[in-house]
Amino acid sequence: MTDTQTRRPPAPHAAERARTIAARGGQAALLPQAGNRTSPLFHHVHPCGTTVLLLADEHPLVGQLWQTPRTEVTAMLEIADQAPVPLREPVRGLLWLTGWVSALEGKEARDEILAVADVRPDHRLLDAGHGASVLRLRPASMVIADAEGTSSIRTEQFASATPDPFCRNEDHWLRHLEMAHRDVVGQLARHLPEELRKGRVRPLGLDRFGLRLRVEAECDDHDVRIAFSKPVGTPQELAAELRRLMGCPFLSQR
Repeated sequence: MTDTQTRRPPAPHAAERARTIAARGGQAALLPQAGNRTSPLFHHVHPCGTTVLLLADEHPLVGQLWQTPRTEVTAMLEIADQAPVPLREPVRGLLWLTGWVSALEGKEARDEILAVADVRPDHRLLDAGHGASVLRLRPASMVIADAEGTSSIRTEQFASATPDPFCRNEDHWLRHLEMAHRDVVGQLARHLPEELRKGRVRPLGLDRFGLRLRVEAECDDHDVRIAFSKPVGTPQELAAELRRLMGCPFLSQR
């Protein structure tokens, strides 16, 4: 995948992009230092970066952690940020959290599950203690890789950042744009470099700084960021910026 713009438009800071990927809760894989790659039954990243995981009781890593009290193992959690529309290269970015994993039990495990349920209710949390063990990953380092580049993030940077204000609604909005408003995508494509306009243009991402389009050309894919005139924070501001990019004369419409 290539980036077609040499002068990059404004984009969220790496820590904000990392918080957004974490908040979206995409597909995750746990890679212990000694062991096989596995997909947890559930994962949730707290704002501080500490991550709660559920693994089946019979998983070898769970058995390893219970060999002696408070055993910790080094592991990396990989979280993939998937595009909301079907693409031939669907992964938009990856977030890696590397640190120490331990198993929780008793009241500590119950309190952790209840804390997660308060902010992210999920039926899979009911499996904790009933076939699934509660693990905790304490991160020592974080790395994000996406179209904006690869960046290392300190845990304090991650904790002080906030997810993009549109990350919870982005999937729905972009799917709607793809399925019901191809004419709008065509109007937005006017902002692409001329050599890319013959490719298949797809809505790829949306954040407070702008819109991202994927161009699926015959031999390659290109991601292009189209910047808003200013960062936006509400659906009304977002709608006004999209109308501006489309060349709509009714910019004040609500």
